[in-house]
Order: sequence, then structure tokens, then C-alpha cells
Amino acid sequence: MAFQVSPGVLVQEKDLTRIIPAVSTSIGAVAGQFTKGPLDQVVSISSEQELVSTFGTPNLTNFESFFSAANFLQYSNSLRVVRVQNSSVSNATESGSTVVIKNTQDYQDNYSAGQGSVGLWAARTAGAWGNNLKIESCPSATAYEETAKTTIADAAMAVGDTVVTVSSGTGFNAGDIVNFGDQYEYRIISVATNDLTIVRKEEPAYYTASDSSGLHSAPTNGANVRRRWRHYDLFDKAPGTSPYASARGGSGDEIHIVVIDEDGGISGTKGDVLETYDAVSKASDAKTPQGDSNYYPNVIYNKSSYIYWMDHNSSGSNWGSAASGTTFTAVTTVSAVSLANGSDGSTATTGQKKTAYEKFQDAETVDVGLIIAGDGDATHIDNLITIAENRKDAVVFASPERSDVVGVADANTQKDNVIGFFNGIRSSSYVVFDSGYKYMYDRYNDVYRYVPLNGDMAGLAARTDLVADAWYSPAGFNRGIVRGAVKLAFNPQKTHRDELYRARVNPVATFPGQGTVLFGDKTGLSAPSAFDRINVRRLFITLEKAISTASKFQLFEFNDEFTRANFRNIVEPFLREVQGRRGITDFLVVCDETNNTGEVVDRNEFIAEIFVKPARSINFITLQFIATRTGVSFDEVAG
Repeated sequence: MAFQVSPGVLVQEKDLTRIIPAVSTSIGAVAGQFTKGPLDQVVSISSEQELVSTFGTPNLTNFESFFSAANFLQYSNSLRVVRVQNSSVSNATESGSTVVIKNTQDYQDNYSAGQGSVGLWAARTAGAWGNNLKIESCPSATAYEETAKTTIADAAMAVGDTVVTVSSGTGFNAGDIVNFGDQYEYRIISVATNDLTIVRKEEPAYYTASDSSGLHSAPTNGANVRRRWRHYDLFDKAPGTSPYASARGGSGDEIHIVVIDEDGGISGTKGDVLETYDAVSKASDAKTPQGDSNYYPNVIYNKSSYIYWMDHNSSGSNWGSAASGTTFTAVTTVSAVSLANGSDGSTATTGQKKTAYEKFQDAETVDVGLIIAGDGDATHIDNLITIAENRKDAVVFASPERSDVVGVADANTQKDNVIGFFNGIRSSSYVVFDSGYKYMYDRYNDVYRYVPLNGDMAGLAARTDLVADAWYSPAGFNRGIVRGAVKLAFNPQKTHRDELYRARVNPVATFPGQGTVLFGDKTGLSAPSAFDRINVRRLFITLEKAISTASKFQLFEFNDEFTRANFRNIVEPFLREVQGRRGITDFLVVCDETNNTGEVVDRNEFIAEIFVKPARSINFITLQFIATRTGVSFDEVAG
């Protein structure tokens, strides 16, 4: 209690209501090669739809990574994903120069001030998907519209013509919208000297002259030709001076921007408009009436799902200056930029996967409990076991290599291949092995594919947390049903399952009328121990994670009986609750002067010993059926 130096009343509170917090053990973690999305960054994903939106759809190269993640999301809505940075991957850019912008932090650190020297724009994430993008920006009223650009120079025009001759074709571009003095508008598809080849504006952007029905009416010779930007009707008015710049003596700061799916590879339709940015500003300090930044590089960074700003238009002056007293050059032409040279890169190596999975290394900053191996060799799985053992709060789920079971006709050979593969992986209670691959439908490519089962195995563990508790086994007919399996590459029979189980491998088998089932709950620990079962390992992860989290609040307190009693009063109710929920059969907490001796106290240490008897799952059932004679009493034989 604080000392008072004059009369008064001191009110203090002491909190003795602390409890063991709830902790999560069902958050999945996976790293893989994807077609889009941030590189080298942990991203939270809650659904397959969000996975596709963030990281793209599967292809022939990455479908195993994709479906390992997607299959987990069939059972749980909490997944952490890292996209592997593989060799030769690159963002699409204007210049086609090779550049890799890993994520938003990388952009802010290295490119946000225009250091990239790759043109005006770059795709938001690396990958060939960015090659579909086209960005058009309209920086002035003149670029937006010219009411009398030129005149008609042909007196013989007729309804249906698709070529219109004008006095001067200078300043016209494919895509411009033109009007010939009546109520109709047309889209230019090509310009040859003074001849404009047109289609009707209401016809699709990808129409050619042969598709078009041509002029609605014949224009008058000498009539004015009005030219408009192809996307003029997406905006209320031409760009001019924003109220923010006008109030500070600036002028000409507004610019309209459109992001287009030029090739149709993103939306499925050529020429689809993906995003529009209306009257954003070239002034670095520009604000909207609501106080948000209206500086166009900032708006693109904050709002776009497709592009980054990389540099200003070199034809302009003062772009990026403060608004006060600044005249921003009225560039009179539309900037149309098609991005190129985006690449998905080569197949990720084991080393590159290791680098990506190491994003999950720190248990204090990244909360995960189920590490999905996806595809990979023994070295890859060994790397993941190291991560799990260092964290001590996560379990790795791993499948054999594809070649061990897919395309192998003989079941005995498949069994030998699986056992041989996992025999090469070290013993650990922080890993769970399964027996192979499932055959499933890939709705994104309308094909069937074999994919590893480890995503499903991790998903079953997460689902068990939801319907029961982490210390229940995820195997069996109650909680171990695998979803979306048409068939298995290797469907082990009883004799095969016996050998697999002795070799630390959990069989996944299909039973007629009952589905595909995880039929084992062993960890990868080879020594006989309670920790050779999944439910026991996950029980201890839950206990250790929860109690260690609560124990942090004992740091820097006095190591006396009051603190020790407070600790026991926190831990024992928690263990009683776990016992009541069938996780343990008995427990004992020792935290007193017997293990916190004077020497321990003098070393500024605090010791608590927590003994628990874990509940065991049933792996073997024996049913004895005994026939007795008619006159025999059951009391005589049942004893």
C-alpha cells in the first residue's frame, strides 16, 4: 500500500478475478504457389470464395497448394495463407520491365515515391493475371471532349457505311467516341490517315467493322465532328479544378482513371470496366470534403484491388506538388496503358517453401495450430516439423508424395511406397501422417484431380474443435468423414491398414455406404507414449497454451505464498473444467515452497508443476459373444 504523507482517504483496487483465457488451436496455416495475391505475407482467409478473390483460381501448376487450402476451408473458416515467392515471378507493368512488388509494405518501402522506373502503373500483385489490365486516365477537359475536332469531308456517305472520311484524322484514336452532328454516337475501331472506321456505340467494345451495321444516318458534308473519351459516360463531367485546389489558388488538378479487363482474363469479358476513380487530384495534399486524401496515387493505393501507381505522366508538370497556387499542366491526350510481362514464375522449390512457412515461426505474433504441408518431399515435411516443435503449439499434417500412390496400380506397392516415404521422416509428436490422395472435382477448370489429403486431415481436427474439443480424436465415423472425395488413389484394406498403423501412418479408407474416413489417430512419434495419439498431443497444446498465457501475468510479481496461491486458484478451476469435459481423468498442481525453494526464489524464478492424466481414445474394440446352456444362470457365468 502506498504511504500517505498527509491525512486523506486512499482507494485502491486489486483484481483477483483472473482466469485462464480461451485459446484457439484450430487456426490452419498453409503456404503455397498461387497465381495472384501478396507475396511473403500472412493473410487471413475465411472462405474458399475469399481464397479465390485473394490468391486466384487453381491451374495445372498450383492445384495441389490451392486445394490443400480450399479443402481445409470446407471444415473451418480460419486459415492463414502465405504465397510462396518463387523464381521469375513478376508484376505486370507498363514498360514490361521485370519488377516484383511483394506486398503493400514492400510497395510503401520501395516504390510509393515513384522509384520503380517501370512506367505509370503496375499490377497490384505478381502474376500473369496482370497482363489482362489496361489503365486509361483522362487528365483534362480537352482529353475528355472536343466539340468541333474536325469536319466531315465526304458528301457521298450513306446509311450502313463503316468508314467515315474527315478533314483531319489527327488526334483521333481507336476507342474514341465520335458524333457527326446528329443524335447518334459511334466508337472508332481504327484510324487510317483521314478515314475513321467505326461501329455503333451501343455495340460491344470488341466488335469489328464486319460486325457493325454502320451509320444510323448519313452525315452532312462539312458537319462538325465531336470527339469524346471512350469512357466519358462513366463520369458526370469533364475533369477540371477541384474545390480543394480552387480554394487555394490552384487549377487543373482533377483526373479521371479507369481500370479495364482488356483481354477478359479477370472478369471473363473483354473490355469490362473493373474500377473507376472520379475527379481524383494531382495535388499531393488534396482532400475530399470528408477529409480523406484525394491525391490520385494515394486513392489508388487505398482503394484499388488491381493496380499500383508507379509514376506521373511525364507530359504533365507540377503533378505531385501541393495545391496552393499551383497550375497543373492540362495534358490534352488520354493516357492508355496496357500492362505486360507479368509472370507466375517457375515451380516453387523446397527452399522457397521453407522461407514462406517460416512466416509462421513466431508463436507470439502469428497464432496458428494446424500446419498444412500441401505437396512436398521429406525435406519439406521435416522443415515444417522443426517449425511446429519450436512453436510447441501447432501440429503438422503431411501426406506422402504424389508418385507414391497416384498412378500406381498395385495396392501393395502403394502401401510399401507410403511406409518407405514416412520411414525417412524423423519421429515427432508434432506431426500427423496420412495415407495418400483423394480424387475430387475441380470446378474452376471442370476436371477431376488427385490432391493430397493433409488439408482435409487438418480440417477434421479443426472441425473436431468446433463440435467437441481439441482433446477429442478427429478420426472415426463420428468426426472423421472426409468431404468431397470421389475416390482414393490408395484405398487401404485391413491388412494394409495394420501395416500402415504400425508405421505411424493414419489410414484413410472408403467404406461402402459410409464414406471416406480417417481411420487412425496416431502422431508421428515412434516411441510408445501417450503423445503418440493426436488427441493427447492436442490436449497438451491446449493446456500449455492457455496456462502459459495466463502465467505471463505472474511476471514481476513477488514469489511468495500469496502469488503461488493465486496461481493455483487460476489453474485448478480450469483443469477441473477440462476434466468435466472429458479431456483428463485427474490432475495435480504443485506450486508451493516445496518446488519454490529459497534458492529458486533467489534466482528470480517461479516454478509450477502440473500433473495430468490424459483421457485416451479407443483404438481397439473387443466384443466377446458367449453361448450358454438353457438352464445356466447368467450370474454364474458373467463373473
